[in-house]
Amino acid sequence: MIGFLVAGLVIGALARLVKPGKQNLSLLWTLLLGLAGSVIGGLIASALGTGDIWELNILGFVLSVVAAVLLIGVAEGLSGGRKTARR
Repeated sequence: MIGFLVAGLVIGALARLVKPGKQNLSLLWTLLLGLAGSVIGGLIASALGTGDIWELNILGFVLSVVAAVLLIGVAEGLSGGRKTARR
């Protein structure tokens, strides 16, 4: 369980480094989006036949980072839509 949390944090942090621009996400959101990306990437890699969802492999890791980058983009879009312009 702790390994899964650490992997989610690492994947979320890598996704934030890969995604250009400044993201206004807390450490908790980075962790949650990294965990979600990890599960999505693991499911896709497992569906492609590279191994089990819970085992570490290169394709699963890369797909996890890509999924987390996409999730961070969605999170930014959702949070950016709620901001109001000030004058």
